Amino acid sequence: MSAEHTEKHYSIFQIAMNLTAACFISGAIIAGTYFVTNPVAEKKAVEMKNKSMQGLVKDADKFKEIEGKKEWFEAQKGGKTIAYVVPSESKGFGGPIKMLVAVTPEGKVIDFTILAHNETPGLGDNAQKDSFRGMFKNKGAEDLEVTKDPSNKKNIQAMTGATISSRAVTKGVKEAVEEVTKYAGGK
Repeated sequence: MSAEHTEKHYSIFQIAMNLTAACFISGAIIAGTYFVTNPVAEKKAVEMKNKSMQGLVKDADKFKEIEGKKEWFEAQKGGKTIAYVVPSESKGFGGPIKMLVAVTPEGKVIDFTILAHNETPGLGDNAQKDSFRGMFKNKGAEDLEVTKDPSNKKNIQAMTGATISSRAVTKGVKEAVEEVTKYAGGK
């Protein structure tokens, strides 16, 4: 017998059935993995968010999600709202800068944290440092402007070599303050 006659020929139906079985098994493995790991990942994400919020509003004993406001939280102490923690995003030198901003009900900045950015290392990423973030504390929207004048203590001093990043972060924080002021004032 020649080699041609001993080869097994598969029909298109058999190939399709083998492919279907392989896809089904792969899908089942992926679904099983997702089913097991997704609740753990979601729990971790909530823990990280709570930790970030607790870092911003240290006095809070509870963070309550605000209905109708995506990703907004009331920071409460003894059942009283002491701050709002809201997301904000602005376009920096390297792309979007995503932040979480804590604002008093009176519209003053408590603090902010940068969640994601692509700013230049050693320049724009310095916005995360206390020396820059500290300039925002207790400022209202009217004072959230960037300046390069070192004698101006009322506004936000631009980071050396990172004016665009400075303006982007300041704009994001200012927008959060304005949104909270509009929300808290309209309650």
